[in-house]
Amino acid sequence: MSSQGSNESALKTDKPAAQAASGAVRSLYTSDQRKRRDESVWTLIQGILAPVQFIIFGVSLFLVVKFLTSGEGESAAEISILLKTVALYAIMVTGSIWEKVVFDEWLFAEPFFWEDVFSMAVLALHTAYLLMLFNGWGTTHQQMYVALAAYAAYVINAGQFLWKLRIARLQGDAEMAVAA
Repeated sequence: MSSQGSNESALKTDKPAAQAASGAVRSLYTSDQRKRRDESVWTLIQGILAPVQFIIFGVSLFLVVKFLTSGEGESAAEISILLKTVALYAIMVTGSIWEKVVFDEWLFAEPFFWEDVFSMAVLALHTAYLLMLFNGWGTTHQQMYVALAAYAAYVINAGQFLWKLRIARLQGDAEMAVAA
């Protein structure tokens, strides 16, 4: 058998390799993972926490920018950043539980690996703000700029997850169309 023949044989038996070689996009979920995702209470919790966190982010961003531009509302801006950070920690903990339920991994499951990596950066920046605030490190303006860096990273990370949500929805629609 030629090497091309053996490669074709390998592609027929190795589905992920065949998909990669053909340029096909690998599904985010196996059928079992999709079922666990759809039946998990953690999916609902994530679906509630994500928009709540985004609303808190929007209000907080407004308050932080208002403080940085006018000098007014320092306490409101600080409290809003604290609320945003609590919401972030909550969504990170529940998201980790969700990944364990769906993928049997606490974090860094293959389909969400890069989203989780970037989430760690978002978490680190929010935590840096907390350390600065509670230890009196830097000026209030410097603390707020760290919060803005955390918020910029959060926007990128939220975009990553929205993109994956869209891919999952499209793949689910395609699978339903094939099954019909």
